[in-house]
Amino acid sequence: MLFKEFAEFCESIEGISSTLELIARISNFIKDLEDLDLYNVVLFIMGKIYPPWEERELGVGIGLLYEVLENVSGVKREKIEDMIRELGDLGLVSEKIIAGRVMLTLEAEELSIRRVREIFDEVSSLVGEGSRKRKILLLTGLYGNSSPIEAKYLTRLIMNEMRLGVGEGIVRDAIAKAFDVDEELVERAYMITNDLGRVAVIAKNSGKGGLEGIRIELHTPVRMMLAQVAESFEEAIEEMGEVAVEWKFDGSRVQIHHGNGEIKVYSRRLENVTNALPEIVEEIKKFVREGVILDGEVIAVKDGKPMPFQHVLRRFRRKHGVSKMVEKIPLQFHAFDILYMNGELIDKPLIERRRILESTISESERIKIAKQVITKDKEEIERVFNEAITAGHEGVMLKNPRSPYIPGKRGKNWLKLKSVMETLDLVVVGGEWGEGKRSHLLSSYELACVDETSGKLLKVGKVATGFTDEDLEELTEIFKQTIVFHEGKRVEFQPRYIFEIAYQEIQKSPKYESGYALRFPRFIRIREDKDLSEADTLSRVEELYLMQSKKA
Repeated sequence: MLFKEFAEFCESIEGISSTLELIARISNFIKDLEDLDLYNVVLFIMGKIYPPWEERELGVGIGLLYEVLENVSGVKREKIEDMIRELGDLGLVSEKIIAGRVMLTLEAEELSIRRVREIFDEVSSLVGEGSRKRKILLLTGLYGNSSPIEAKYLTRLIMNEMRLGVGEGIVRDAIAKAFDVDEELVERAYMITNDLGRVAVIAKNSGKGGLEGIRIELHTPVRMMLAQVAESFEEAIEEMGEVAVEWKFDGSRVQIHHGNGEIKVYSRRLENVTNALPEIVEEIKKFVREGVILDGEVIAVKDGKPMPFQHVLRRFRRKHGVSKMVEKIPLQFHAFDILYMNGELIDKPLIERRRILESTISESERIKIAKQVITKDKEEIERVFNEAITAGHEGVMLKNPRSPYIPGKRGKNWLKLKSVMETLDLVVVGGEWGEGKRSHLLSSYELACVDETSGKLLKVGKVATGFTDEDLEELTEIFKQTIVFHEGKRVEFQPRYIFEIAYQEIQKSPKYESGYALRFPRFIRIREDKDLSEADTLSRVEELYLMQSKKA
């Protein structure tokens, strides 16, 4: 397939708001594609080049794209920035620049989806000295062969912002419709493989049987099972009868794959963070049997007490000087579930998985099995809760001992109960530079929830309190790399990061697209361990609004 066909299809669906129509159009577009084109189109239409767990990434920022566009067209960076301020979208700017270029490539090759993939793969393989120049050269060639509409969607794809309103749910349903398979089968396969392109190819070639045959594999991360919020201990007992009670750690969720002679550690976002945790990897070698996939939490501990969650994230971000950080921020891994031991375990009940988990680990100073108490006694649950709070953790997890492990699902088999008011995890989409001594810092941030059907981000307000000066310095460094538009003091970001936000209440508001606004929002922390699929949804905001209305 030509990349131009893909770009023209994207253009044709960009203004469609009907979910059913989007599903039908995408379904019709993908159903006759060859396997390689099908794989790439499914990823590309969501603005993804690789599955999240792949270690490959383009490593192409907005500054590098400015240089590429200048090379292709002769338009200077200052002019490109002016155009972004006018149009608000680097994709539209790219389209306009390519349409207006004077010098055209002689005998320009028609770009195919496969050729675009080949160039992306080559760009992602480049590291070290000279890699930036080589990337610019490759992308200059790519844009040099592009038509205006191709340039528009190349840019949006590289920036991971297609602006089509096409989320994972729409693509999942389109795959089901195109290849006449059940949506739940597609969903399950996706939660296990985390690669909708692969799922689409299997659905096309092997249908229902192929999807049912997908099993968990070592070194391919699985979406982690999620918990709902519990209002009380009584709710959990009423829901489950007997309850498996565990501490809710104030750390970072990880999935550890140990087998075939190697160990890989994946974050909650399914990113490979193995190199950031060398001491955990060494202890896994010594104290955990091979052929397993473990679910658990990494916490930072000093003098027997947990350090704040942000310290763990600093370890995850660290690329260099890791050995120094090992001494500065010592870590422990607390395992609380097992998904695989020489075969899939997720359909077994928690109580049985727990027995298997205990047989695979010999505890050490750094490798622990999370304590668990099974009870139907409210006072016993309360005792464990108070014990967790005293130890410096967030509260408790309340789990159904008879429940299977359901990848990627948030349900009533796992409930969480914290000592503080429920917060919201919201996507950061924009911000403003400060004033006076903070003029060099981004000092307020615009927040959005997710429309779970379309994947669109809907604003619910902005936050400017709860930050320390250290927070603002650190966040400014992170978000400067994601700015895609600025006008005066206001900036817009690539939607990549999530803030955990506390608030006094949720109000109805016509000011924001969501229809809601947060009253007195306050920054708690950046959730680099979560990806956009785990941001709170419009339904969750509505649910919390109704809950507070009942209490009023």
